[in-house]
Amino acid sequence: MNPGAMSLRLLVEKWLAPTPAMPARIARFSRMTPDQRRYVCVESLRPGGTLVIFFFRHDDRSWRVFPPAAPRPAMKAC
Repeated sequence: MNPGAMSLRLLVEKWLAPTPAMPARIARFSRMTPDQRRYVCVESLRPGGTLVIFFFRHDDRSWRVFPPAAPRPAMKAC
């Protein structure tokens, strides 16, 4: 894994700061079509309402809060 990348657990702790009174839970997880990359939806109940964040798995095996870039057309010179 990328040395600067954090695990999904560390990202959830960073972004949602779960506590026993306000725990975070995985609401859903699946794969995005057509590239079959993974995503996880985590939610936490807050006094102001429910906070929901999506985490996306990137090609370098890191988790981030933004989706990976779509592959672009490219040309090669032989």
